[in-house]
Amino acid sequence: MIGDAAHIFPAEDGLFEETFSTDNTYRVHGLNITIHQDYSASLGVAASVWDSALHLCQFFENESLDLSGTRIIELGGGTGLVGIVAARLGAHVTITDLPSAVSQIERNIAVNTPLSGWPSDGPAVSALAWGLDHSRFSSSWDFVLGADIVYLPETFPLLLDTLVHLCRDGAVVYLASTMRREHGAQDFYDRMLPQMFSVELVQRDPENNINIYKATLR
Repeated sequence: MIGDAAHIFPAEDGLFEETFSTDNTYRVHGLNITIHQDYSASLGVAASVWDSALHLCQFFENESLDLSGTRIIELGGGTGLVGIVAARLGAHVTITDLPSAVSQIERNIAVNTPLSGWPSDGPAVSALAWGLDHSRFSSSWDFVLGADIVYLPETFPLLLDTLVHLCRDGAVVYLASTMRREHGAQDFYDRMLPQMFSVELVQRDPENNINIYKATLR
């Protein structure tokens, strides 16, 4: 399975020609979240905190969305920022990504564990390759989250299959995306996602070209 995933989700070997790491602290939802980022070819886009992740966290704060006690799964977690914030706010969270990103997520969870403990429980981390092993995951979620995961058109059908499975029991999807024309993001939200979901644009930031969409399975 891992070999298949590496073929479908290739490492972007030219993305980071030099390997280096940084630690940054982000103020989101009233919390200071410290994120370690390992920039390397093996992690590729999973290495970085993308602006859409910060926008998604800010959206939850602006909407006063109560995540306490909810069941959340994050797709393409990368650094784990979104899932960590949700867990700090009391949600039961599972953060997923390809196997290469798991250790980075686990490290960031450890760094952000409150001295008093997690409000509900600490985030779980699991490898997930869309369309290949999604069926081993439960469909009993309240929310499915993703930030800047819509950028490889060849993975769009796999993402759609995964979302359908995860939402069979009524989960609400929130996806934040930088709307890069060359990556086909608009086509995914306008043409592919509506095949199976009712889709609503809930926030548009034209200055940063970031949209947030809410989707529910038809």
